Amino acid sequence: MSNGPETGGETGGDRADRNFVELLQGARVAVTGVQVLFAFLLTVPFSPGFTRLDAFDRRLFFVALVSAAIASICYIAPAAQHRVLFRQGLKETLVRRSNFYGIAGALALAVSMTAATMLVVDYLFDSTIGVLTAAVVALLAVWTWFAQPALDRSKAPEREPSDEGRG
Repeated sequence: MSNGPETGGETGGDRADRNFVELLQGARVAVTGVQVLFAFLLTVPFSPGFTRLDAFDRRLFFVALVSAAIASICYIAPAAQHRVLFRQGLKETLVRRSNFYGIAGALALAVSMTAATMLVVDYLFDSTIGVLTAAVVALLAVWTWFAQPALDRSKAPEREPSDEGRG
């Protein structure tokens, strides 16, 4: 049964299936790191040194913890929604939504990593080194995860919908 016009032997449904598998593969790479970071952050308040954090560092910890939770939710959402929407004919919707969740998850992960790095460096050294280190981490994440691909995307020739997910 065809799910759309065929292009190069691949139906719209085949393309949606392939794109969804590719999105899940990308999420698998990130979700492990997110889960390790989130688990680590969940244990921090129970360590003896946590009581020495000032109000600013506690707020920084809160940002790191909540953004790691949001990243986890975003990266897990496609698999959970796939279970709920299984065989409902909504694969293309799921692919578009999963792509959005992947971008949102990466953004939340960048925030969490930046905040956690700043918290640790501030605790070990001082605020200035913490801010500088966090800025480098944030800029590196923004460049490698968002800005550089956006530049490549803006330079790429227009692609047919059947080419989505290739390249």
